[in-house]
Amino acid sequence: MKILVIEDELKAGEYLRNGLTESGYVVDVANNGSDGLHMAREFRYDLIVLDVMMPGMDGWQVMEKLDKSANTPVLFLTARGTLEDKLKGLELGADDYLVKPFSFAELLARIKVALRRGNQVRQEDVLEIADMQVDIPKRRVSRAGNRITLTNKEFALLQLFVLNQGQVLSRSLIASRVWDMNFDSDTNVVDVAVRRLRKKIDEPFEVRLIHTVHGVGYRCEVEA
Repeated sequence: MKILVIEDELKAGEYLRNGLTESGYVVDVANNGSDGLHMAREFRYDLIVLDVMMPGMDGWQVMEKLDKSANTPVLFLTARGTLEDKLKGLELGADDYLVKPFSFAELLARIKVALRRGNQVRQEDVLEIADMQVDIPKRRVSRAGNRITLTNKEFALLQLFVLNQGQVLSRSLIASRVWDMNFDSDTNVVDVAVRRLRKKIDEPFEVRLIHTVHGVGYRCEVEA
């Protein structure tokens, strides 16, 4: 497994390189956002560990410019630990968000989860609902013949919906399946993610597929 660490603090970058290498990973380190983005585009990585606070191109900008079709899991590792920062990272498509200072054992555990989730492929090759097709192995989505680009989290959310067509999915279930986190009623990360997904797969089309079940969660189906 090959990991790219994008971290502007030299000591922190070397610490991560040494620790991850000792844990059996092949590690490249970029010391600024521009170099990190270039390396992510030029080489294939199984996971990217990305700092936020960097001079020049920061982590948010790197995340926005990454090729989403590569489906590379991204773990933000940063001192910015406010709820707003965490939500922003997840909304941009990151798979996880770990705040400094951190336990290296926890970092390893989260990396393993992100890698496992990124490598999971269901037996069903193509899932369909109405005029939408979801190609699981290729991680491609199209509707009415139009290609739709989704972030890793948006794809995971859509896959969960389509695999459970007609079933009401609670916010707590969605949070546990897509983010591996316990649902906090004060956190609107699920609602924000669903809203972003709807803008891509529902709003441009006449037939809506994702429906709100007030007070409970969401349901994906073609309503009669």
